[in-house]
Amino acid sequence: MNNNTTDAQLRKISRKEMQIDFEGKLSFKERLRLKYFSWKFAGELVYKIFRFVLLIGISYIIIYPFLTKILNSFMSPEDLVDVTVKLIPRHPNIDQWKFIILENDYFLALINTALISLGCAFFQTLICAIIGYGFAKFKFKGRNLLFLFVIITMLIPHDTLLLAMFMKFRYFDIYGLFGLFGLEINLINTVWPLFFLSITGLAFKNGLYIFIFRQFYRGVPDELEEAAYIDGTGVFKTFFQIILPLSIPMMTTVFLFSFSWQWTDTFYTASPFFTTSDIHLLPNIVEMPQSLKMDFAATGLWESIVTNTCGMLVILPLFIIFLFAQRQFVEGIERSGIVG
Repeated sequence: MNNNTTDAQLRKISRKEMQIDFEGKLSFKERLRLKYFSWKFAGELVYKIFRFVLLIGISYIIIYPFLTKILNSFMSPEDLVDVTVKLIPRHPNIDQWKFIILENDYFLALINTALISLGCAFFQTLICAIIGYGFAKFKFKGRNLLFLFVIITMLIPHDTLLLAMFMKFRYFDIYGLFGLFGLEINLINTVWPLFFLSITGLAFKNGLYIFIFRQFYRGVPDELEEAAYIDGTGVFKTFFQIILPLSIPMMTTVFLFSFSWQWTDTFYTASPFFTTSDIHLLPNIVEMPQSLKMDFAATGLWESIVTNTCGMLVILPLFIIFLFAQRQFVEGIERSGIVG
């Protein structure tokens, strides 16, 4: 076997030497013809051109809506009534940005939304990590059935649960205990519904986070826990001191998922919990400032300008966060066990 391997290597080396000697005797034009005017080079060139065009087309499809929203947010009233203006504004205008930020209290809404999103993301990440660890490492009766219910929560549309959630927190009670004392607690227009759902692991998207953590913890060697148990470490101490530090990339990914979805879900899933404007959130900024109503009223398209501008103001913080956290985000996705 060794002789065969050695002979094969020698023949390979000799062929390379012969090819080098052969190419060294050829002229520059002949070497150019052999390298670039061949069927192999033509096939590779066609493949590279096709791949480049395909990537450009896919990138255009993905980027075009964002590019349209960005450019439309800078349009002036003159551009809206000018039929020759399709995408690029001819008279760029930043008045809508300035007045939405100042008159619609953008920074107040930004701070309130950020605090709610950070709090919910923190509790969701911690609770889902604990639940996912339990499903991955502990064997108990009904484990598969309970995990099936977790998967089902990922399939149920949010709209089907909003009315039930609203009624639950409008007349909040725990097993009828408050009713015994004649108490009626209304949690609507407060942040408590969102925090209660996050702390109890019942918030929207929690099923996905539990599934991600379960897949990650299934890849953690059992020997780590067994060594900790031999040293006399309990279950919770093992989890918080050994397992949890290992899952920092995964927790970062889930935290970013939770924060981003909570940030945008304020427009949809959380809106039934805020029926008044007592808590100024980002949805409250989607309104034409009084200073611009007269300028854009004649065009009849002011809703488009306000929507595009407010949309950019909403996603801008998420874009900045992703720029700084994209490495941890990608690393967590690679370690989650749900790719490939």
